[in-house]
Amino acid sequence: MSESEFELDMSELESAEDFLEYFAIDYEPKVVHINRLHILQRYHNYINEIDDLPEDEDTLRTLYHDLLTAAYNDFVNSNALTEKVFKVFHMHEPQQTFVPMGDLKVLS
Repeated sequence: MSESEFELDMSELESAEDFLEYFAIDYEPKVVHINRLHILQRYHNYINEIDDLPEDEDTLRTLYHDLLTAAYNDFVNSNALTEKVFKVFHMHEPQQTFVPMGDLKVLS
């Protein structure tokens, strides 16, 4: 099965700006500069929540546009700490590490 033009286009996009420009979504550069990884991760998460992606390329393109718009808009009036996209933001308790006494060394 050969890749469609849309799939090839998508495989060439690298940055949040590339995705936003490809889908012709107006954006504030400052918002993207501060939150680019969070926006892309949220976009990826939104796509992964869809059980059955449409096979029709135009429908899929519209869905991807809408999901990216939603991901971007999540950060227009919010921030990474509030949105908690990455696992590190969900770690409420300090992480504990056990170091056996035999592993401790005295420095002189």
